[in-house]
Amino acid sequence: MAKEEVILTKDGYDKLQEELDDLKYVKRKELAARIKLAISYGDLKENSEYHSAKNDQSFMETRIIILEKMLATARVVEADPNMDRVQIGSTVILHDVEFDEKIEYQIVAPAEADVAENKISYESPLGKELIGKQIGASISVNAPMGVIAYKLLEIKAF
Repeated sequence: MAKEEVILTKDGYDKLQEELDDLKYVKRKELAARIKLAISYGDLKENSEYHSAKNDQSFMETRIIILEKMLATARVVEADPNMDRVQIGSTVILHDVEFDEKIEYQIVAPAEADVAENKISYESPLGKELIGKQIGASISVNAPMGVIAYKLLEIKAF
């Protein structure tokens, strides 16, 4: 089976690497101490602290494996500062036609998407519509509440 490439921005790659380092070099030690303490309570069969710590360890080790695979197959995209079309990593300023307001989003890989930080995936409905568009383009996105219309006002490199 071929390894699937993961597309990330430099910022996204760095954040995942930081998370991996924290899990491997900080959280593992903390969890080992928790397990050691729980073992000291005796009878592991009825020891809820021990079982909870082992369960947390399982989740953490799985996350470490996922992060290592993602980073090993990552392709970091660099934005062209002279770009005239939306690409992964671009920051776009849109005009929401219905609410007559400006909205700013950064187009990122799915692993980096975070609505709270206005980072949307290039695989999202809006992201798919934006990729390759130029300033002035009209974009329509089907949403559960109906069609949302935008106009692309600006494209910035990240």
